[in-house]
Amino acid sequence: MLLTEFNAIARDEAIALVKPALDVPRWIDAIVDGRPYASVAAISDAALTAGSAFTEAEIDGALAHHPRIGESAKGATAEAAHSRREQAGVDASSAAALAAGNKEYEAKFDRVYLVRAAGRTADEILALLQQRLGNTDEQELVVIGQQLREIAALRLAGAIETEGASA
Repeated sequence: MLLTEFNAIARDEAIALVKPALDVPRWIDAIVDGRPYASVAAISDAALTAGSAFTEAEIDGALAHHPRIGESAKGATAEAAHSRREQAGVDASSAAALAAGNKEYEAKFDRVYLVRAAGRTADEILALLQQRLGNTDEQELVVIGQQLREIAALRLAGAIETEGASA
């Protein structure tokens, strides 16, 4: 969708476009109500700051739309398609290490390990997982919130184009 179209569509249509990026209602409201945007970069910037700090309940709700790192997202939803593209750098040779890391992370934090996978190799993702295992629950909630925002910014930038961009 072109930026001018996003800026002009009805609120409910804009919500439907934004929701697969990050399913946190007050974040969605902030992004949609922040229109019009001057550029895709402005939307990405808003995605990184909108809605202030997420609550634990908001994080857990948003995580429900994310598969484990290294597992292919199932289904035909927009969220699943995003996840499959974002995890393209995770190869089968890392599957065992990722599965073990996911298990350790989930045992400690009782939630799925989430990281912005786009642009990262499996080795980088594993290194970040090991680093984050040293976090407290409170520290990890902050990190997850930031990772959700980074993922959302990339997803929005991918869904909205500037005029003259290739389709």
